Amino acid sequence: MTPRTRPLLALALAAVLGTGLVAPASASAAERRPPRAEPPSRVELPDGFQPEGIEARGPIAYLGSRVDGDVYASDLRTGTGRVISQGDGTPAIGLELGRGNDLWVAGGADGDVKVVDVRTGATTATYELTPDPAPGTSFVNDVVVTGRTAYVTDSLQAALFRVSPGPRGTAEVTRLPLSGDWVQNPGVNNANGIETTPDGRALLVVNSSNGVLYRVDPRTGVASRVDLGGTLLTNGDGLLREGRTLFAVQNRLNQVAELRLSRDGRSGRLVQTITSPDFDVPTTVARWRDGLYLPNARFTTPATPETEYWVTRVED
Repeated sequence: MTPRTRPLLALALAAVLGTGLVAPASASAAERRPPRAEPPSRVELPDGFQPEGIEARGPIAYLGSRVDGDVYASDLRTGTGRVISQGDGTPAIGLELGRGNDLWVAGGADGDVKVVDVRTGATTATYELTPDPAPGTSFVNDVVVTGRTAYVTDSLQAALFRVSPGPRGTAEVTRLPLSGDWVQNPGVNNANGIETTPDGRALLVVNSSNGVLYRVDPRTGVASRVDLGGTLLTNGDGLLREGRTLFAVQNRLNQVAELRLSRDGRSGRLVQTITSPDFDVPTTVARWRDGLYLPNARFTTPATPETEYWVTRVED
């Protein structure tokens, strides 16, 4: 290289490096894209609706009415919604989305569990768990679906129900008496929210009356107390598990316990307690993006056709 070429190369190199210091003439696509709108922190429901259960698939949340069994679909992006299924006059309590468009609906004191097609609003199946129950003997509360099988809690019976659907609306319904460590307190709600363990081999059931979380064998109903290091889930209601994280709603305490579980669900620890001034007896919980959504049952407020109800969004 001759001495005369060095200045030319230096100038060229400076020009190349200098381009990194000059702002681009136009913004990138990401910079031009408008910021994502924040979803509403409060989703209004119809007056007098009396919600209990909630399930979400993407931004669409489904809620059931304790009054007449209506199913309401709400768009969590906007807070707008409508009734997609007219109930038959019996309650809709816990909800669980199963395969396809199937929404399992616990029937409370009616003693049954139904399946509603969220696309058409039609009830496609009804399974009688306790046919024609006497008052105060049955309260079908919550559902979890694993594959094609549903497991259902009844808060007034020391038993779970396993529903294995067959062809043409038939099903095998099996009553699983709860035994082992299970404690049944008469005259009050016991078995409430239900989920699967992180490894999928067992069930998790919270007992509202004593605040204990149980691991239940889905074949036998034998229950063992989950070691939570002394934490009690007093007034435990709906459960939501994401991996090894379990959210347990404590309704009349107006809070949600976030727990970290072992893979087999035999132990866990309290991570944090989530509260909100907007809570008014939340019952169940669903997730969309970075928000947890909880319907407020307002059990402490007189229920009238004009009573307001809503879903509260919180971040964990």
